[in-house]
Amino acid sequence: MQEVIVYSTPTCPYCVMVKRYFDDKKIKYKEVDVSQDQSSAKIMQEKSGQLGVPVVLIKMDKGKEEVIIGFDKDKIDKILNIA
Repeated sequence: MQEVIVYSTPTCPYCVMVKRYFDDKKIKYKEVDVSQDQSSAKIMQEKSGQLGVPVVLIKMDKGKEEVIIGFDKDKIDKILNIA
């Protein structure tokens, strides 16, 4: 079972796009607003090496994690096996 987390801010257009994409594909995700949650912003930065959003974290089986910076539809599709 995969868990998808979207680190975002309310004013980020690419954040809106990635969340809309997940909604359209019926992929459940947890949204974390890093403009309001500084501890999560720090976690996001540690995992991605980035301050910018969106950052999509996909937790895979056996503790493996995939980090996607920005709205990279091709990479999301590949990791989640979306045709």
